Amino acid sequence: MRLLLTTSRGIEDLARAEVEGLFAKLGVPFRVEERPLGVEGRVSAEVGEAHYRDEKGRERELSIPTYLNERSRLLHRVIVGIASERFKGIEEEEPEVALKRIEDFVASLPVERYVKVSESFAVRGFRKGEHRITSVDIARTVGTAVFERLSRFGSPRVNLDHPAVIFRAELVGDAFFLGIDTTGDSSLHKRPWRVYDHPAHLKASIANALIELAKPDGGSFIDPFCGSGTIPIELALRGYGGRITCLEKFRKHLRGARMNALSAGVIDRIEFVQGDATRLSEYVDSVDFAVSNLPYGLKIGRKGDIPKLYMDFFRELAGVLERRGVFITTEKRAIERAIEENGFKITHHRLIGHGGLTVHAYVVE
Repeated sequence: MRLLLTTSRGIEDLARAEVEGLFAKLGVPFRVEERPLGVEGRVSAEVGEAHYRDEKGRERELSIPTYLNERSRLLHRVIVGIASERFKGIEEEEPEVALKRIEDFVASLPVERYVKVSESFAVRGFRKGEHRITSVDIARTVGTAVFERLSRFGSPRVNLDHPAVIFRAELVGDAFFLGIDTTGDSSLHKRPWRVYDHPAHLKASIANALIELAKPDGGSFIDPFCGSGTIPIELALRGYGGRITCLEKFRKHLRGARMNALSAGVIDRIEFVQGDATRLSEYVDSVDFAVSNLPYGLKIGRKGDIPKLYMDFFRELAGVLERRGVFITTEKRAIERAIEENGFKITHHRLIGHGGLTVHAYVVE
């Protein structure tokens, strides 16, 4: 089986490692590749068949896409790959020419292997780059090609609202992918436990990437700017055995974090503290790991306050952090100065795509 897996830009290596670990548990042959056709935020995989025994002892084939959808913490979508192609020059082409190339390519594919004529289908389009066509154009064109192909075998049914099968057509730059989206219309990073939304909450996939970078191994853990609690909740859902503290200055957000933790079933695993991270030593004497999405941009209101906030926070952190911290922000100059002047060492730095922003992630010791 060939799969196209989507995730946040900049954490493809972590997603690859997670997928490889999940496949290894199945004991099946596999090959996983980061950034197929050079596309960021994508991981491709080829994996053999896996089986399990049901309650009556009968051997059954395991659905690999379902297995990943249920267990992954870093992926956004699990797509069964049908085909991929590089359309050189498509970004500069006139809409009619570009869409004709896509239509002809899809028309040549055996899409009938992936959907029964009796099943309804829809096409979801995705486009990223400087094209003269839109995602709607792509969805409509691919939908037409799929419909005409299926018409050779019966009377296909289109259902845009509640399809039984979702084709996903992606055009990123000059790279085109077509597959069956097994995740559905709601991305995996949109966790069902989230009942309270912080104005700038962190994607759960990125929260887990930060946890992976921190490598907590049972020691005490704190998120000093916990907001709606995404990082502590995701850590608790992993079954983490150490002490987890969620520190938040604003009562409204801390109450929301409690609501989310209750919804996730981990409220008894997290200690919630209302407090100011720039006075961190008032709440904890020491902590092994600190991981947080720092305030920046619109999250803080006045951008001019950021350098002092970071300096005050890292000064406090220097007195309590025993092992490792991981932080993300858009404010590269402010955080690097605060890190350096308070005696920390940057052991890892990377860029991560979060929404329409590119954020800096730092691992410090």
